[in-house]
Amino acid sequence: MKRYFIHTFGCQMNVNDTNRMSEVLAGLQYQPTPVAEDADLIILNTCSIREKAEDKIYSALGRYRQVKTQRGALIGVGGCVAQQEKDKILKKVPYVDFVFGPDNISKLPEILDKVLIGRARVVETAWVDSEEYVFPRADPESSRGRVTEFVTVMKGCDNVCAFCVVPHTRGREVSRAFPEVLLEVAALARVGVREVTLIGQNVNSYRGGLGFDQLLLRVAEVPGVERVRFTTSHPHDLSDALIEAFRVQPKIASHFQLPVQSGSDAVLKRMRRDYTVQEYLERLAKLRAARPDIAITTDIIVGFPGETEEDFERTMQLTEAVRYDNQYSFVYSSRPKTSSALREQEWGEIPHEVKVERLDRLQKLQKKIAAEINALHRGHPVEVLVEGRSKTDPAKRFGRNPQNKVVNFDGDAPIGAVVEVQIDRTSVGALYGVQGRTLLAPTIEISEAPLAPELCAVA
Repeated sequence: MKRYFIHTFGCQMNVNDTNRMSEVLAGLQYQPTPVAEDADLIILNTCSIREKAEDKIYSALGRYRQVKTQRGALIGVGGCVAQQEKDKILKKVPYVDFVFGPDNISKLPEILDKVLIGRARVVETAWVDSEEYVFPRADPESSRGRVTEFVTVMKGCDNVCAFCVVPHTRGREVSRAFPEVLLEVAALARVGVREVTLIGQNVNSYRGGLGFDQLLLRVAEVPGVERVRFTTSHPHDLSDALIEAFRVQPKIASHFQLPVQSGSDAVLKRMRRDYTVQEYLERLAKLRAARPDIAITTDIIVGFPGETEEDFERTMQLTEAVRYDNQYSFVYSSRPKTSSALREQEWGEIPHEVKVERLDRLQKLQKKIAAEINALHRGHPVEVLVEGRSKTDPAKRFGRNPQNKVVNFDGDAPIGAVVEVQIDRTSVGALYGVQGRTLLAPTIEISEAPLAPELCAVA
């Protein structure tokens, strides 16, 4: 029996792509293995959003070289770095057998045939035209035993922000037809999935025959679905209609990832973000009025070219004003083919030590705010969808509340149940408590055993 190991880097889109790769490989009679050393095929599903991610990929390739030497394992590189670097990867790493982009997952059987039968090294990174692009159709049986699952509704991005490599690695926006989305969600619900997360690089720009607000409302109506989430979004697509969907449909989870990137209008303009801080705050105020308990998270880039100390202080002030539940903050990293990479010297490159010091200040402030927000839950019950054993303490259970906060608790609730948990302790990153009454029983019995896709490493 042939065995495979997939090392996944990056975002939810990559995790979902890994699941699709697993399904394709299952059709070729490959079985997953939890350790690369036992694999006959190793695939790195890569991310190129930040330079550090690429460094991790080449470091991992160095580790897997020994597996190739000892077992003759095939090594492939997929995902965004593959799309970006193409045949350069084969030249830089002579023991890599094949390279394929995100549009070419369905071609894995053909690629492996060329490598195994033709004894060739293969690069398959051609774009599929928008009119011809077919979204990979997930096998719902591969999701049996999960209570949460990702559903791809669009891919690519048309915004071309100055710092972002996504348009070059994922291509133009293509939306999946809404009937396909609804059929996949219904199939997932029939195998026990209770929460779906609609994903895309710019998901709320969805145009698949419905507006994104209408898609959310239709998904929430699918029998068996109890929660609907989505990620990630652009502020200019936070429409009144989308806000209204939050007001009228409680199954849309009370969490919104709304990347602001900077608190400075001057920096936002250089970033090619087509909103001001004031416009961002106005949209956010409307959203909070529609759903007062909503948790807001964001992305912030620190040290973008030309960012002054005053610009950075405006980001700190914005963080204080919004009081984000969480931030995903990073120092600016120059990416190939982006306009900011071409204009760094013109705008003024920020010294690395300055970027790191600013990031440290921002993250300390955010941790303080997150701890304060989480502390408000002490002594109160929260609604938790049970996902399984706690990753930090297998004797406990864990799940998430509607605000997407991890909740670890004492109890014996089965996977897939919705329970009330009385919170008695909190930290920056999680809530802790004791199981109370059951609000909703599972739709099917789910084993505690991990599933095949979870046997693959995620970085």
